[in-house]
Amino acid sequence: MELTHFDQQGNARMVDVSEKEITSRTAVAEGILEVNREVFEAIRDKTVKKGDVLTVAQVAGIMGCKRTQDLIPMCHLLNLTHASLTFELLPEACRIRAVCTVKTEGKTGVEMEALTGVSTALLTIYDMCKAIDRHMVIREIHLREKHGGKSGDFYNPELPPDVSF
Repeated sequence: MELTHFDQQGNARMVDVSEKEITSRTAVAEGILEVNREVFEAIRDKTVKKGDVLTVAQVAGIMGCKRTQDLIPMCHLLNLTHASLTFELLPEACRIRAVCTVKTEGKTGVEMEALTGVSTALLTIYDMCKAIDRHMVIREIHLREKHGGKSGDFYNPELPPDVSF
């Protein structure tokens, strides 16, 4: 497999996508934040002193999608046509699942934008809740699926059996 972000001399480069066709592209990424019961209930009940954690994290995640090219050195600037971030509260495990969906019409995919959106959202939750407990753990950030482009559709296989949601 050829590494596309290096030239023949091993120098870093941005991939030239000028010859690619514009296609509809979508990526979905997700990740988990494990928290203790106190943090989980404060988020669920909207009693965290800094405000409505999930609403702030949702906005932060979408902003993260839009700023990916500023964070990941070889990412292209993309005109996103859609970015959404949702959360699923998993009370038995004291976990919060973040799912980010990003779309564009372009010459390169939006996988990094979706992954950055999830990461930014989970980091925002951590930041807003760290005064309650710093033992939170961010886990399993991964690309769930992507559609469009030359390589076609991709679906991530199921997580290992020891990971339960």
